[in-house]
Amino acid sequence: MAAVRGYQLSQEGKSGVIVCGREFMNSLDESSMAEVKAAIASEPWLAANYDVGEKYIRTLDGRISFAFIGLRHNLDSIKSKSQIHVLWVDEAEPVSETAWIKIVPTVREHGSEIWVTWNPERKNSATHKRFRESPPSGAKIVEINYSDNPWFPEVLEKERQEDFVRRPDQYDHVWEGGFVTVVEGAYFAQALSAAKAEGRIGKVAADPLMTLRAFVDIGGTGAKADSFTIWIVQFIGKEIRVLDYYEAQGQPIATHLNWMRGKGYTPDRCQFWLPHDGSTQDRVFDVSYESALRDAGYHVTVVPNQGKGAAKMRIEAARRLFPSIWFNADTTEAGRDALGWYHEKRSQDDRNIGLGPEHDWSSHGADSFGLMCVAYEEPVTKKPRPVVNYGAGGWMG
Repeated sequence: MAAVRGYQLSQEGKSGVIVCGREFMNSLDESSMAEVKAAIASEPWLAANYDVGEKYIRTLDGRISFAFIGLRHNLDSIKSKSQIHVLWVDEAEPVSETAWIKIVPTVREHGSEIWVTWNPERKNSATHKRFRESPPSGAKIVEINYSDNPWFPEVLEKERQEDFVRRPDQYDHVWEGGFVTVVEGAYFAQALSAAKAEGRIGKVAADPLMTLRAFVDIGGTGAKADSFTIWIVQFIGKEIRVLDYYEAQGQPIATHLNWMRGKGYTPDRCQFWLPHDGSTQDRVFDVSYESALRDAGYHVTVVPNQGKGAAKMRIEAARRLFPSIWFNADTTEAGRDALGWYHEKRSQDDRNIGLGPEHDWSSHGADSFGLMCVAYEEPVTKKPRPVVNYGAGGWMG
């Protein structure tokens, strides 16, 4: 389609650029260039109208050229380009809302278009929310699947049927465009499945007489900062009630406090638990989270640095406590999505060894959840003292 559109633009006498972007692209080998070249080569009338080189593609008249850009590290380079007629973002699932905010206004030529193609993975992804859940007015949305491919090869049909029978939990995502529900190496997939099967994900109410506890993973301020996450929890006997979840990226402390107050998690009802870096100054606002929360009236506990192996300790603590954890379904869905995605990073070689937790969008929710599990202290039940009845014949009788 991109090659066809380039040809149409040149025939209309227009000059400019078609930008092909991907979130991760370190070289042209990781770009959409090979796909565009293949499309041109597949049709003689296209090949006759293009000049295709090793590192470039342009129409034969030189009016339309193609640019290939990685969004993660070269976002600002798109802003410097003029006369963008088409911006095609392929494999767009991981593109952040910050990136979309920056690049959408750069496509401003009369009649210009933004094309977005991706295989959905998360219902909370910025791409899904912006272009599928709440699409722009005038957007054309096409869902294309294997069943729409008239050239679908027999070898893939055999793979599809094999997945349907042997991997039903992955089939909907791989073949039908559904969201990912199971990630290879996910730490808490089985525990979450068990919680659902046992009815521990549903309507869970707070006890008005018990303390609310807010467990935090600290992000930062700025567009590229990690997310700031909060789990709101109560410890009721040996039962852990997970009541709410919050996540925000790049926002100041005031934004997080406004959410707390708006939910009724006020200093007279709620206390904070922070990771060891809670006493560190924010890079933008010269104040630590610990001091800012204390100034807002909250009682704050900073959990000491657990040192080497801290991530593994949090994972093991969570697995151990999961059978005692109950989730309020409506308010913790985004957090549970993060827990279900949180997984082991594997080496990209024949060894396929585990390298510890993958640091991605799910890490922050999982880390604050793990902090809660590490900080939890199971209540000690006092054993009753034995009562000895010596009867009438006892030594005191």
